[in-house]
Amino acid sequence: MERTLILVKPDGVQRALSGEIITRLERRGLQIIGAKMLKVSNELAHQHYGVHKDKPFFQGLVDFITSSPIIALAVEGKDAIEAARQTMGSTNPLEASPGTIRGDFGLDIGRNLVHGSDSQENAATELALFFDEDELVSYPRDGQRWITES
Repeated sequence: MERTLILVKPDGVQRALSGEIITRLERRGLQIIGAKMLKVSNELAHQHYGVHKDKPFFQGLVDFITSSPIIALAVEGKDAIEAARQTMGSTNPLEASPGTIRGDFGLDIGRNLVHGSDSQENAATELALFFDEDELVSYPRDGQRWITES
């Protein structure tokens, strides 16, 4: 099973879309194995967005992610990274397909509601920023056999 990090960003929390976002991920067949609400510190924001540190939009990312609480989710499932990214939709909500989180609820690239890791390497790095290994709980789900073939 593959793991990935999903963040319900400040705009998703402030717009009361957290439950809808989580529901869509779970209905897709992904399993929540860790969840927490937190206020992202400046230090954590710099670590999380470090790959963008030399870009002109870096400080805007930091300012936004630290502006209000987020919900961090550790998600597990078959091809979890790709499945989550398809469920979220394109980064720019105006290019996201209807039926995706961003396509249904977003208008602006700077307020796109949700973050999801884009590779296995980044997922491992990002999960370690937001969760200790003992905070993640993998467990068998009786309905899993109805979601994916073994």
